[in-house]
Amino acid sequence: MRDDVFSSEMLRASTRRHFFKQTGFGIGAAALTGMLNSSLFGAETSDPSSALAAKTPMFPAKAKSIIYLFMAGAPSQVDLLDPKPLLQKYDGQNVPAELTKGERFAFIKGTPKLLGSPYEFKRCGKSGAEISELLPHLQGVADDVTIIRSLHTTQFNHAPAQIFMNTGFQIIGRPSMGAWMTYGLGSECKDLPGFVVLISGENQPDGGKACWGSGFLPTLYQGVEFRSQGDPVLFLNNPDGVSAKTRRESLDLIRQLNEMHLASNGDPEIATRIASYEMAYKMQSSVPELVDISKEPDSIHEMYGTEPGKKSFANNCLLARRLVERGVRFVQLYHRGWDNHGTSSHDDIVNRLPSLCEETDRAAAALVADLKQRGLLESTIVVWGGEFGRTPMNEARNNSKFLGRDHHPRAFTMWVAGGGFRPGLTFGKTDELGYNIAEDPVDVHDLHATILHQMGIEHTKLTYRFQGRDFRLTDVAGNVVDRLIS
Repeated sequence: MRDDVFSSEMLRASTRRHFFKQTGFGIGAAALTGMLNSSLFGAETSDPSSALAAKTPMFPAKAKSIIYLFMAGAPSQVDLLDPKPLLQKYDGQNVPAELTKGERFAFIKGTPKLLGSPYEFKRCGKSGAEISELLPHLQGVADDVTIIRSLHTTQFNHAPAQIFMNTGFQIIGRPSMGAWMTYGLGSECKDLPGFVVLISGENQPDGGKACWGSGFLPTLYQGVEFRSQGDPVLFLNNPDGVSAKTRRESLDLIRQLNEMHLASNGDPEIATRIASYEMAYKMQSSVPELVDISKEPDSIHEMYGTEPGKKSFANNCLLARRLVERGVRFVQLYHRGWDNHGTSSHDDIVNRLPSLCEETDRAAAALVADLKQRGLLESTIVVWGGEFGRTPMNEARNNSKFLGRDHHPRAFTMWVAGGGFRPGLTFGKTDELGYNIAEDPVDVHDLHATILHQMGIEHTKLTYRFQGRDFRLTDVAGNVVDRLIS
């Protein structure tokens, strides 16, 4: 066969094979598209402007918004909310060998010594809740909070533990609780994001932005970080020379182009882009008024300890109240610095822990009291806590003389207020040294399931199909802790 004839036959065969191959893929892809979750192809986002519209809960809800006060670094429960007289009695003695046999610690080496708390505890309110002298303002609202002393986690390093506490999984890539909440319930506010993040303290949380990310959900649901100092949202203002009219016209044109693109391929991220542009335009007028806390009465500033224009946890707590007043679904505050290992005066429990409590206690208690006096506590869940607890032993890293505690995932304490949680309740119990849980264990998935329940969501039914399986915040675990709720 001549070379030109051979080449022609090969081209014809190749083209024929290519045609049938591509046709097969096309038919298969079309069939697969019909079988898979339509939300993956944008069917639920044909109207991008309504993507964050409020949705009806699965059943009548006790709460409609959440303020999560995340104490990044892990506060010491035995110094703040879980007193241990026996620990005081045996302070300085070696920990019982059978208690720590085979245990892995982040930094402790050898046989550590028990460390009693240097702080006094007081029974507070009608409930008699035992709270440390380091938290005098929390003592004042003791009858409004639910103290959970029997939390435990699977993670003992900061980044995976923070990601686990926020997303229900220790590896980055899953949606955060705030993202799940806005995906499931939307938002009652039309000119602000449904999920807002506020940061104070030393630096960003160890888990980074994965703690408030959207994972495999459309990025529309990720947390939007507001700053309490300087411009609240970067690049929110129009550039010099661009009028509001020009901005509106340019956004309208971009929206038309994006809608054409969305109609042609159904990518939900295009819908997210449209909604984000529209939200940014609305925020140009809503955010400046929102973050201007200077117009709050002097009594409120005194209550929270706020200073307008300053970056602080107190300012963020007041801003959180203003956000839920406007219908924002989920507000998360991160305050970094609670990693009290005792390597120096900057991270010990004698110098640093009191200063952290001074930075946060007044405002956190004020938030609870302020919500209550405005009739908002019934519909708002306030959560306070870190990613794990601290050991009842002194870390003494490199023979440090400063007192500190290592990471402890086996038992830690958080408190919750409002949203139908039983006020004045102290739930769960640890052993006499505060090392292991003795009664009513609550794991991270149980906490998530209970919070979702109060928001009117059955945690096993809030799912999203990704890579061939249904995912949820509580993974394949979690139970609602009925005794925590009224």
